[in-house]
Amino acid sequence: MLGLLFDRRIAGGAGKAACCVDNAGMRILVVEDNEGIAAGLRANLTQRGYAVDICTSVADAWHALGTARFDAVLLDLGLPDGDGSDIVRRLRAVRRRPGSARPGLDALPDPATPVLILTARDQIHERVAGLNLGADDYLIKPFDMDELEARLRAMMRRAAGQASPVIHYGALEIDPAAHTVRQGGRLVETSPREFAVLWALVQARGRVLSRQQIEEHLYNWGDAVESNAVEVYVHHLRKKLGQRSIVTMRGVGYFLPLEPA
Repeated sequence: MLGLLFDRRIAGGAGKAACCVDNAGMRILVVEDNEGIAAGLRANLTQRGYAVDICTSVADAWHALGTARFDAVLLDLGLPDGDGSDIVRRLRAVRRRPGSARPGLDALPDPATPVLILTARDQIHERVAGLNLGADDYLIKPFDMDELEARLRAMMRRAAGQASPVIHYGALEIDPAAHTVRQGGRLVETSPREFAVLWALVQARGRVLSRQQIEEHLYNWGDAVESNAVEVYVHHLRKKLGQRSIVTMRGVGYFLPLEPA
C-alpha cells in the first residue's frame, strides 16, 4: 500500500516531485532498531527537510538526548536493550536546576522534548499507558508518512505553545509547512538553510543562540560542517530582512530582537 510505513518512491530515490524541503531547521531523533524502517524514516524525513539522527537502543537514545537538542523524538517501544517507554518515563522525570540548561551541551535531556511513539502495539490499554507516561502522541505501524508528518508538526506546535500553524514574530510571518516567510505581508524567498537558521532563531524567542546551537538545526551527525556556514546564512538573511533583523552578540552568538526591525 503506497505511503504506508514509508513512501516507497522516496525510499527508492525515484521521482523528484516527491521531494520537498519545507521543514528545515527541525531536528528529529528516530529511535528504531529495525534497519529498514529507520532507513525509510530517514529518507522520507530528510527529503521533507528535517535533520534526522538514528538511534537503535535505549542507551544510545538517552545519550543522544543528553548531548544534543532535538525538536521531537519518534520512538519505537520494542528495543534490544529495553522498552522505549523507559525513555519517556526517564525523560519526563528529569529536573533541571534553574539556569543550568545549556541546549546541546547539557548532560541532562530536555524534559519537554515532544515524543511520538511509533509501534505495532495496537491495544487500547497500551496506547493509554504510553500517553499516560508522558508521550505526546501514539501512532500504530504501519503508518502513512503524510499523517506522521502532520502529527509531528502539530505536536511541535503544541510544545511551543503555538496553536496556529503560522508563526508570527514581530513583522515576520513564518509557515513551516508551506516553507514561506513573509515580512510585513511581503513574501521573502529563502533557501532551505536560510530558512533553517531563521526558524532556529524564531524558536529561541529572543534568546541568544551560539553558532554551534544553530548548526545543530542544520546538520545530522556525521555531516561535514562548513566553518563559516552560519555567518554566511545570517548575512543572506540580513540582506533580505534588513540589517537589524538579526543581532550579533560578539563572541556569543545571534538572536532576533523582541520587536524585529
